[in-house]
Amino acid sequence: MLCPILVNAESEPVVNPAVYQQTVNKPVSVVYDKLYKSLEDTRFFVVFEPDIGANLARFSDKWGEGYNQNQLSEIRSMIFCNGWYANKVSNLDPDMLGFCPLHITLIERDGKTTVLFNRPAINAQSSPAKDLLMTIESEVIAAIELGMK
Repeated sequence: MLCPILVNAESEPVVNPAVYQQTVNKPVSVVYDKLYKSLEDTRFFVVFEPDIGANLARFSDKWGEGYNQNQLSEIRSMIFCNGWYANKVSNLDPDMLGFCPLHITLIERDGKTTVLFNRPAINAQSSPAKDLLMTIESEVIAAIELGMK
């Protein structure tokens, strides 16, 4: 899910509990490298860095008024993994390997960056890997918080 906000009937934002989000008053260009380093320092190694905003921009003419209606100036992701955790998850519940690799998405609007992280433990409620996924989730969130400072 790209959007962390749901809208109720009165059009007021409702935070989605399945998506961790943090916003800082800095552009993506300022926080990206620090966030990358923070993940890697926590042994979550970035394996792919899609520039989603640049990919979408290629369709701006085709999509016309349907393009970038929220006026996001950046959309970037980091795909990352910790092999030791991936092995532990595969041993406990191979179905939860859908979270390997993990990813975060950064969006920028009006010079503010929001990082979005789908919480794996939310989907693991009845999984034997739930406790491990809760640990992984906590470590990723701690790395995000450190990297966004």
